[in-house]
Amino acid sequence: MSSKNFYITSPIYYVNDVPHIGHAYTSIACDVKARFKRLEGCDVFFLTGTDEHGQKVEKSALARGKKPQEFCDEVSQKFRELAQTLELSNDDFIRTTSERHKKTAQKFWKILEKNGWIYKSIYEGWYALRDEAFYNEDELVDGKAPTGAEVSWHKEESYFFKLSAFQERLLTLYEAAPDFIRPQSRYNEVLSFVKGGLKDLSISRTSFSWGIPVPGDEKHVMYVWLDALVNYLSALEFSDENSELYQKFWIDGNESPIHMVGKDIVRFHAVYWPAFLMAANINIPYQIYAHGWWTNSGQKISKSLGNVIDPLKELEWLESLGCPHDTALDYFRYFLLREVPFGNDGDYSRGNFLTRINAELANNLGNLAQRSLSMIHKNCDAKIPQGEEHVKALIEPYIENVFATMKDFSYDRAIQAILEFATLINKRFNDAAPWNLKKEGKISEMNASLHEAAESVRLIAILLLPFLPNSANKLLDILNINESKRNFAALNDSLKSGHQINEPKGVFPRLENK
Repeated sequence: MSSKNFYITSPIYYVNDVPHIGHAYTSIACDVKARFKRLEGCDVFFLTGTDEHGQKVEKSALARGKKPQEFCDEVSQKFRELAQTLELSNDDFIRTTSERHKKTAQKFWKILEKNGWIYKSIYEGWYALRDEAFYNEDELVDGKAPTGAEVSWHKEESYFFKLSAFQERLLTLYEAAPDFIRPQSRYNEVLSFVKGGLKDLSISRTSFSWGIPVPGDEKHVMYVWLDALVNYLSALEFSDENSELYQKFWIDGNESPIHMVGKDIVRFHAVYWPAFLMAANINIPYQIYAHGWWTNSGQKISKSLGNVIDPLKELEWLESLGCPHDTALDYFRYFLLREVPFGNDGDYSRGNFLTRINAELANNLGNLAQRSLSMIHKNCDAKIPQGEEHVKALIEPYIENVFATMKDFSYDRAIQAILEFATLINKRFNDAAPWNLKKEGKISEMNASLHEAAESVRLIAILLLPFLPNSANKLLDILNINESKRNFAALNDSLKSGHQINEPKGVFPRLENK
């Protein structure tokens, strides 16, 4: 097995609504992991896209007086533009209305059918249109879905998938691979659901037409969740018998595929999806990681309250405070991943945003870089002075911490480790006080302190590349570091005395709320 192939996916976003902070959050989390793995030297495939079928989309289109395809084209484009605005490093953008996806979904259906896992019957039960999901009687809370969605009694001819046959196989999987579903709270939730018993799943519809036709029975369209989950194979050209992408990233991936999802759709990914894949004799994913939801200054986010957080408006707000666009992007990424342990719910507040950026980036990292590099530029002819090679030993435990925490998607703790190292170097820099050493004529001691600070800034910048790609690259530009040395292998290098640097400019501006 290759240790170099890594596949990560965001959920495909449902087009019945415009992008909001939740979409940005998942995408950024995937992007950081994808960038991290590339810096490790992996060949990475990062997928995002849009989910465009189902009754809810058809209704949303009709409500706006549009044909479903026209409506999907417009909304899908907004998600594509969000990915571009956030400067995501995704390798592909999949749409479930694309021809390549339809071919894959129909091929997948035929495999399930050929293997004997599909049969036709009558579906009768509770259905929540908002969730595009079925619920058992004992799951209803005050006559509604556990998500709070309205449910209605539904009866129609349907194809079924023999989900009940996979209960023991799924429980065996969860027991054998306790890290298959993360974090632990979601694992417990899924385990409890499956232990409660699985019923066969209705996987087609005849009551509407906006979906992928069932092969050989076109009055039925596929259940939107069967259609949607298959996107992870569509992007790897699964419909092609000799797909190199499928072989490379699905079969030969190292600790992947990893599906990043919101906690509301963990059941579909951790129960239905592995069961479908087992039925098709296809490898199951390495891990499903479900993150939490955001509140807005302590309030639940909802359209009726009018407090939905638009990532584009947050970027505009940061730019209105005098923040350049590329820095605003980095600050937004930083706050989302730093503010809350990944997997937990978090609260978005502009006040907390400003406090965290100023304390951790402007006052800590920014201060260290600006003071030390400006002094080198001014006093050492813009060349790295002579120093000792001891910084690697200082930073080693922090690097180990970053790699260990990133393995478990603990973004906040990985950033914390980098900040702790910056705090240590700031203290050493203040204690050495190279400006006083200069006055006292202790030039070799001054040089040693400046060398240590500059080398530390280089290492910090490399570690920050996945989180703050624009700002970290600006620091490496000031240090005049070659593009080929901006990766994790370069953590083993060191700055040589005499290395020319460029004129320092402030990389982490302080933010004052106007």
